[in-house]
Amino acid sequence: MKRVLVFTHPCRLKLHLSQIVITREEEEERKVPIEDVGLLLLGHQQISITLPLLNALADADVAVVICDEGHVPNIYCQSMNSHSLQGEQLQQQIDAGRVLNKQLWQQIISQKIANQAAVLTTVGQSPLSLIHLSRHVRSGDADNKEGQAARIYWPLLMRSDFRREREAKGINALLNYGYAILRAATIRALVSSGLLPALGIFHHHRSNAYPLADDIMEPFRPFVDHIVFSLAEENEMELTTSVKQRLVRVLFSDTIIKEEHSPLMIALTRTTASLAKSYAEKSPLLLLPSFVELA
Repeated sequence: MKRVLVFTHPCRLKLHLSQIVITREEEEERKVPIEDVGLLLLGHQQISITLPLLNALADADVAVVICDEGHVPNIYCQSMNSHSLQGEQLQQQIDAGRVLNKQLWQQIISQKIANQAAVLTTVGQSPLSLIHLSRHVRSGDADNKEGQAARIYWPLLMRSDFRREREAKGINALLNYGYAILRAATIRALVSSGLLPALGIFHHHRSNAYPLADDIMEPFRPFVDHIVFSLAEENEMELTTSVKQRLVRVLFSDTIIKEEHSPLMIALTRTTASLAKSYAEKSPLLLLPSFVELA
């Protein structure tokens, strides 16, 4: 299992003998082998990182996420020369027809709603309406079961007057941060599976460079939602260092795929590999995670 390194204070990062050298004032120098790292998050404006290290991280397929002044993930760095992007595999993705993409989207939305239902069960709310919706998603989600589920899910999970907004503070800010971490890990998994994140299944927008990541992460979002629910219950509504660390730990959440437990970060790679197989065999063969209900 690859490590996730999060830096939220001023420091200097450089490369030495395939290791990340970490230097902070009044602290001993630390070294971390690049081969042990899967994701690096830079969450402070006074962090400096050398170009040789950035290139070495890209060569090792390490996702680098850089936060803005508000400490929200803003920039994603990934190698442009990934050895995983094989021509034949990329062509299979490009050639995926509308029918296959609609079938894949049906799988994705059905599992997303099922996971939302599992989250509601865990927090003591009735999941029955969402379970019903998850079982009746049509190809391409023609009836917008995703939207219907959202109108039931959010008021039950948070509160009756809650509205999901991208620019709001409080709970929405926590959700946005958690989703940004999840999105970065999803992009990394897609590239590692030889897929182009710019070619979406459902999401398509000129200003979005990674629509496929937004598609694939949908069934994983409820894992973030549950962490944010727990934080809200503890009245932890600000993006403090400790709150960010808890949100980053979503990548280590327990998931189930085909009765096998694995951390979410591993589940992502299984999902993206199954997407590549779906494109190759022109059949909806997605392996998607189930939320592990907590007693």
